[in-house]
Amino acid sequence: MYYKLTKKINLLLMEERYSIFDIAGPIMVGPSSSHTAGACKIGQYARALFNKTPKHVVFYLHGSFGEVYKGHATDKALLAGVMKFQTGDPRMKDSFKIAKEKGIDFDFKVKSLGPNYHPNTVRIDMESASEKMSVIGSSIGGGVIEIVKINDFKVSLRGIAGKYFSLVVKHDDKPAVLKSLTAILKSLEVVVSKVDSVKFRNKVLTVLSSQGKAPKLKEVIEMEKIEGVDFVRALTKLDK
Repeated sequence: MYYKLTKKINLLLMEERYSIFDIAGPIMVGPSSSHTAGACKIGQYARALFNKTPKHVVFYLHGSFGEVYKGHATDKALLAGVMKFQTGDPRMKDSFKIAKEKGIDFDFKVKSLGPNYHPNTVRIDMESASEKMSVIGSSIGGGVIEIVKINDFKVSLRGIAGKYFSLVVKHDDKPAVLKSLTAILKSLEVVVSKVDSVKFRNKVLTVLSSQGKAPKLKEVIEMEKIEGVDFVRALTKLDK
């Protein structure tokens, strides 16, 4: 029932429109939409899913990521994303220094994750004092990314770096929760263009994406008060 509802919402809300900005790639700190902006977005998703800034993080760089990560600033972009920087944030070039100032221990390792993964893939292992999480994500072109694994769970959560706005929501596996979330966004005149949902343990992770208006921070905080919602994480800085 839940996934039928998700499919129905997608059909009702999705209306793809492409512009030169979609073809050329997102607003970003360069040099590459795939290796830089996409990498930053993967880091953002991992941070949102972990729900806190990790004290220790290891990035395992697969394929092309492992071959060109220094020249394309993939390492700086991934770390910037984990610190919730936007793809166009000029502080990205100083992400190593900023992470050290924040007390974040980080490392980058080149590692093959196997033949089934996209060449632009990274595994991010995050650790805090009490929790651990591993997230595998791929940058599949033009700033589009896909989270394909969370711990031992195979998933498919897509997002687009740059001018696109996304919310990551962890909630109960009940259709009424998603209906409440989308109803609130509609009342705020936020047009949801894509909905991606996957089961994670006994919960559901949903990514709500919009190409237009974004809610304010106070409105997102109110969304977290919906019964059945564990957290709502914005992947773009919100106005207060």
